[in-house]
Amino acid sequence: MADSSDSVSVDMETMSLGGKEHLIKIGCGSVSVVVFGDSDKPALVTYPDVALNYVSCFQGLFIYPEAFSLLLHNFCIYHISPPGHELGAAIIKPDNPVLSVDDLADQIAEVLNYFGLGAVMCMGVTAGAYILSLFAIKYPQRVLGLILVSPLCKAPSWTEWLYNKALSNFIYFYGMCSLTKELLVMRYFGKEVRGNSQVPESDIVQACRRLLDERQSPNVLRFLEAINGRPDITEGLKKLHCRSLIFVGENSPFHAEALHMTSNLDRSCALVEVQACGSLVTEEQPHAMLIPMEYFLTGYGFYRPSQFNVSPRSPLSPTSISPELFSPESMGLKLKPIKTRISVDI
Repeated sequence: MADSSDSVSVDMETMSLGGKEHLIKIGCGSVSVVVFGDSDKPALVTYPDVALNYVSCFQGLFIYPEAFSLLLHNFCIYHISPPGHELGAAIIKPDNPVLSVDDLADQIAEVLNYFGLGAVMCMGVTAGAYILSLFAIKYPQRVLGLILVSPLCKAPSWTEWLYNKALSNFIYFYGMCSLTKELLVMRYFGKEVRGNSQVPESDIVQACRRLLDERQSPNVLRFLEAINGRPDITEGLKKLHCRSLIFVGENSPFHAEALHMTSNLDRSCALVEVQACGSLVTEEQPHAMLIPMEYFLTGYGFYRPSQFNVSPRSPLSPTSISPELFSPESMGLKLKPIKTRISVDI
């Protein structure tokens, strides 16, 4: 780990999977990074959606056995939380400046510098997907590939802007009240799991509501305001040379955004639409992500260990990946961009 005179690392054992939390002081405040796995392996950086952290945004994917085997076999995972979204976070002081999306993208570069990381694989959900995409545009040499779930790339439409403004007002005046949580749940999940008068909501939605109770409302408001003020990065996407894998639920409010983003990335992008699913595919239907991720990562020389050898040390590092594996023809997901629909029985 790199030394830094303006960074302090506080290691705290987390409750699951043996990860450690590092609270890193950089720029205007601190950033929480929870690290899982062998630091000698290639790095996979994650970034969650508004009001979520790695527990509420990625736990469903990482506790799915096959996905856990695939990702932890090949990567060391660095879960970055938006400022003030980590477990047990205090309220950010009011005199601290509200960070823009550019500031948040720059923080990722500072985190990578702190850990001494070079090029990384990135996985983000909605707002987190936007931050990682912006990071890839600003620092293209530091991104091996993008795995994006219900991503954003355009400036907010009037509908989204007004929705976010209403959500901001509820957060500001009432905190994480039942209506605030309902608006966020509608952002994350499809109607199939939200339930109705005849069908109770699913366990994952109930768990999400409980985790939202732990968020500090002023901190959530800061991230939401940054995302609601985001610029359009469509033109920047056209300059990216890394490969991308995009997932989106067919019932996601950001479905059109994902299609727009796919059409503006080059032929090394593949789109996977998940039926009967909302935005938070990592929690709602993580099993739908496994096979596309396997094909995508195969293009980099990564693989899922066999059932007889579940945790061998990966021989790969970012610098040992053969250059020809970066060509679109080696994606495993062949052709240019692919649109795949995954049907899931409900």
